Amino acid sequence: MSGTFRFVHAADLHLDTPFQGIAGPAPGVALALQEASLHAWDNLVALTLEREAAFLLIAGDIYDGADRGVRAQLRFLAGLKRLDEAGILTFVVHGNHDPLDGWSAIREWPAGVKVFGSDEVEIETLTIAEQRVCVHGLSYATRDTQENLARRFRAAADGTLNIGLLHANVGGNAEHASYAPCALSDLDAAGMDYWALGHIHKQQFLREGGPWVAYSGDVQGRSPKPSETGAKGVLVAEVSGSTIGPVTFEPVDVVRFVTCPVDIEGVADLPALSSRIIDLVEELRGANAARSLLVRVVLQGRGAIASDLRHGTALDDVLGDLRASYDGLDPFVWIESLKDQSRGALDLDALRGRDDFNAELLRLYDSLAADPEAGEAFVKTAAAKLDSSGQVEKALRGLDAQAPEEVLTEALHLALDGLERKADS
Repeated sequence: MSGTFRFVHAADLHLDTPFQGIAGPAPGVALALQEASLHAWDNLVALTLEREAAFLLIAGDIYDGADRGVRAQLRFLAGLKRLDEAGILTFVVHGNHDPLDGWSAIREWPAGVKVFGSDEVEIETLTIAEQRVCVHGLSYATRDTQENLARRFRAAADGTLNIGLLHANVGGNAEHASYAPCALSDLDAAGMDYWALGHIHKQQFLREGGPWVAYSGDVQGRSPKPSETGAKGVLVAEVSGSTIGPVTFEPVDVVRFVTCPVDIEGVADLPALSSRIIDLVEELRGANAARSLLVRVVLQGRGAIASDLRHGTALDDVLGDLRASYDGLDPFVWIESLKDQSRGALDLDALRGRDDFNAELLRLYDSLAADPEAGEAFVKTAAAKLDSSGQVEKALRGLDAQAPEEVLTEALHLALDGLERKADS
């Protein structure tokens, strides 16, 4: 009977990622960000050692560019040496950010490290806890790799645990460039038991067993984009004989990008708004203990203070006051930006009772919201009539996935906001 062991799946280290736009207002934060990806790698190595993993899989984009910095390469090598000294193997493929044609300062790797080439899928066979394991890997030769590399993979003999290591865009994820594009069916056809994927920065399971198809995500957030926010880390897979599972996510990030939505409804004035924001940020600090935070505050909803926020430099002044509130904290909190998506307070019932354009607009909205098919037809027809070149329709396309009522609501808000701004002026 085969025993048990575990392995760690990581990807998208992007070591020594250059962060821009923060050095001026917050040089200390900028310095911490420059070190964050390197510290996240150190945390990954420490986790792998702590869990006594049999091996570590790295699914591409170790570095941030083909012209790899020496500092990043030395830090990466130091971590690999620590793993090798502990008897932990490391399997590596390269992706679009660190293709094999990039410059390397390292000519020799530790004995326990396997870097897969790009000519063909290579297979490393090992026996762990009496279980035969084959790790299949294929690197990018150049950055612009458009071939469906998944179709080159084929499982080894029955009774073998097959693991595929690949940097690829599965299913056409729109947030990331379509390098080595493939479909889930291509991965199924290869006969692997576990696909260790890289390239998509949001951790996700495309399939949980039969086979496992997983993106571990990046190890350190890089911006306030949705794919970069929240906890970042690696996957730890437990193996019993030829069965993989459970597979759990473990954070290793140092600095965390988070979004803080703030509803302005019922907020009396700007000092009260600052207090509400601070309360919500404190909740985020508690939920992300021991992590430094870069917080994007997004003001939403309707309220009387919306006009105050648009008065002179009010928004910038509130931002400056918030940043000062967190000065000197360790781990630090940096309010990255204050985005105002709020709207002025409206008494819709009062507007409906009037005999003017606003009331007509509301009545039209009410009728179309009650009939989803009519609402969808109205939006498409109006877009075509407003702009025959299709620019309006293109602008609305991002709302297509929403219900017609939500589209109409957004259009209504935009129309009424325009009337409010006209009245204010």
